[in-house]
Amino acid sequence: MADLVIRDADVVDGSGGPSYRADVAIDDGRIVSIVKEAAAAGCQRPTATRELDAEGLVLSPGFIDMHAHSDLALLRDPDHSAKAAQGVTLEVIGQDGLSYAPVDDRTLAEVRRAITGWNGSGDDIDFDWRSVGEYLDHLDRGIAVNAAYLVPQGTVRALAVGWEDREATPAELDRMRRLVAEGMEQGAVGMSSGLTYTPGMYAKDAELTELCRVVASYDGYYCPHHRSYGAGALEAYAEMVALTREAGCALHLAHATMNFGVNEGRAPELLGLLDEALAAGADISLDTYPYTPGCTTLAALLPSWASEGGPEAVLARLADEETAERIRHHLEVIGSDGCHGVPVEWETIEISGVSDPALAAHTGHRLDGWTTARRLLLSDRLGTTILQHVGHEENVRAIMRHRVHTGGSDGILQGSKPHPRAYGTFPRYLGRYVRELGVLSLEECVARLTARPAARLRLPDRGLVREGYRADLVLFDPETVAAGSTFDQPRTLPTGIPHVLVDGRFVIEDGRRTDVLAGRSVRRTPA
Repeated sequence: MADLVIRDADVVDGSGGPSYRADVAIDDGRIVSIVKEAAAAGCQRPTATRELDAEGLVLSPGFIDMHAHSDLALLRDPDHSAKAAQGVTLEVIGQDGLSYAPVDDRTLAEVRRAITGWNGSGDDIDFDWRSVGEYLDHLDRGIAVNAAYLVPQGTVRALAVGWEDREATPAELDRMRRLVAEGMEQGAVGMSSGLTYTPGMYAKDAELTELCRVVASYDGYYCPHHRSYGAGALEAYAEMVALTREAGCALHLAHATMNFGVNEGRAPELLGLLDEALAAGADISLDTYPYTPGCTTLAALLPSWASEGGPEAVLARLADEETAERIRHHLEVIGSDGCHGVPVEWETIEISGVSDPALAAHTGHRLDGWTTARRLLLSDRLGTTILQHVGHEENVRAIMRHRVHTGGSDGILQGSKPHPRAYGTFPRYLGRYVRELGVLSLEECVARLTARPAARLRLPDRGLVREGYRADLVLFDPETVAAGSTFDQPRTLPTGIPHVLVDGRFVIEDGRRTDVLAGRSVRRTPA
């Protein structure tokens, strides 16, 4: 007898094929039986110690968030309803080239300062790890949902080279190769970069190619936040395609947007570039979130030369009047590489969070210029997060239709007014872009959120409703599922998702978070 049977569910199995009605039995964390049209056929129905009536609900694989910033949130917040309530059963962390392993004491302190705006200061975290494997072991103590990890190239560079804008020496490049290889051996699924963030952006293509060769040798993938999403975006995408083809490495393009005014209506050019590469044999996928504005830290907009040397060096430059004026000129006139080569439009930038509670009054307000931005950067010691209202809806819809598309929230959970994508990405896909707008069919959308990302991660037993697969599952009402989060109320949980299971255990039951911590690290599967 099984542990659980889900009766009369409308199964959308992740394959992209048509839905079907079935009883699905679960035992010991896996799907053990699927009986299609059991009631109508009059056949033997599976039995279990517990039954769940799923009449009117869709049963699908759990959603995979291909771009998450929950590196510390998973440890800090056992509840983690921001993701669990969306039906997310697996997050891919270690994104944008900056995370907390591999590190030494110096690098850990520097990285913590550099990405306070993403993950908080970490003062509430016991950083009892230094290697990738030790970090994954820490996750294995029990977390809300599963997590896979990317070796962060910027952190690797900080560890081997430092925060200087220079080429790595041969010895430093060898060390970076070893660090990436060790991370892959310890379970990472690939490598990420943040090529508008220091120090990762200081790496030339030749250096990145060498590291991608290491990733490819372990059958992993490269996930770059590339050098521009604004002016020069298409060239930046083409650079990543060429680089990974030279290295023989699979490519997954992070939050593949075409933002800023210079790219309005240009999504077809990006998709044409990708189609040409795919036709030539490239292994490419991408993720997007179903919103127009972006989210990052205020410090990320600064020109790369102003960020050289790490956080303390940045603060010193901001405090110097002459240097601060140079920074302003780059931001407002030239177009900072940190702002994707586009002169900053202050009215598009909304403060979404601050590290210093004394500055909370700024949250929710648009910036009125450089003077206020500089004061915030100094007072908040680079810990301020922002929303950047620069997207184009037609680009969002065109890219999500592409055949290699997957879903990723890019959800930053810090700040009192975070981007609503952190709490709403997956139900927004299902509610707005499937039910309301018909941009995707339900079957297509579920495949993009489940089986396709599982294939990119090379997971042999996740991403589909199949016998023998892990019971990472979500039950939702296709008529009511919707994101509750908005830009005004970004932490509101979604509606229409009553049940979520991780490894066959309810993490969301009857719409409420249980105390189950069934999540663990999901480590690289050898080819």
